[in-house]
Amino acid sequence: QTITYAPYTNSAIHAVISGSYGNRNGCFSYWHSAKFKKFEYKTLTKYLHENGFFTYADVHSEIVLPRIGFDEYQVFDESSVDLTQRHSKILEMLNEKNQNFFAYLHYSNIHTGIRDTVLKVYNNFSDEYFNNKKENQKRYDSLFNSAENYLDNIIKKISELDLWKDSIIIVFSDHGVSVGEKIGERAYGAYCYDYTIKTFSYYLSSQFKEKEIPTQIRHVDFMPTILEQLNIKLDDNFKPLDGISLVPLISGKPFDEKIAYTETANPLNENTPPKKPNTKSVRISKWKFILNEYDNSKELYNLENDPNELENIAGNGIEMEEVLLKELNKLQDVIL
Repeated sequence: QTITYAPYTNSAIHAVISGSYGNRNGCFSYWHSAKFKKFEYKTLTKYLHENGFFTYADVHSEIVLPRIGFDEYQVFDESSVDLTQRHSKILEMLNEKNQNFFAYLHYSNIHTGIRDTVLKVYNNFSDEYFNNKKENQKRYDSLFNSAENYLDNIIKKISELDLWKDSIIIVFSDHGVSVGEKIGERAYGAYCYDYTIKTFSYYLSSQFKEKEIPTQIRHVDFMPTILEQLNIKLDDNFKPLDGISLVPLISGKPFDEKIAYTETANPLNENTPPKKPNTKSVRISKWKFILNEYDNSKELYNLENDPNELENIAGNGIEMEEVLLKELNKLQDVIL
């Protein structure tokens, strides 16, 4: 249960790298990567760079990740690149430096496949798409299988370079994708349902024993976890994080689950999304509340009994609706 801040890439990754939600750090829509508040929110990259790490990024678009703190920042052509070969060579190059390094390696082939076969072919209300869920699932499974092959090869390269013993390796998806569950969203970025905001992650370190964590966490929690594990203190000259360290949770100590906040800009019938979020959600392991500001409708789901979010039980006097609405209002209050 790793919950993203945004069900699309750039705002999701800006939240990861800063440990803060986009409504605070400035990147809260597809259009706001350039408005990231780098003088108010210190990035993980900047922390590591200042602590002697060589920092390297390999991405398919400059809007994905802020350049702040990177020694080297490369952009590849996602339509033609062999990422298995490219990223293997990057790891070899970084390992030869004999210096601590941080590498952000973006696997984009699922995005490329969805772009070419879904986003360019259908719209968010295409009957042909939503009436062919089996075909949509088959398409996604093929793309995911390729991602598994990529990951398998990268893991072998990490082993070949003997990097496991003193590395922190995080494998995660920045968001999920639709295969036709809800009309109005052919891929991602329109809604805040679990199929796009609930993702997976692996946090791999020789300092921790293998375990599965069922507790809900947030993408914004990665950064403070890494910093605590590396004994790097937060810089008081910057604004505080929204995320918290997961080291106690990973270590088996008492840990209170935190509410996850997600927002996006539903394009509705337009070709491009608006510049401000109009769909927002708060989530705990058992409940989800969604506010659709574009029509002021509300949704409440009991995720324990209804994991596919098929029965909206908002408006039935359930106490949890009021509790989560208050939490949503608190999180919205920080928007600048």
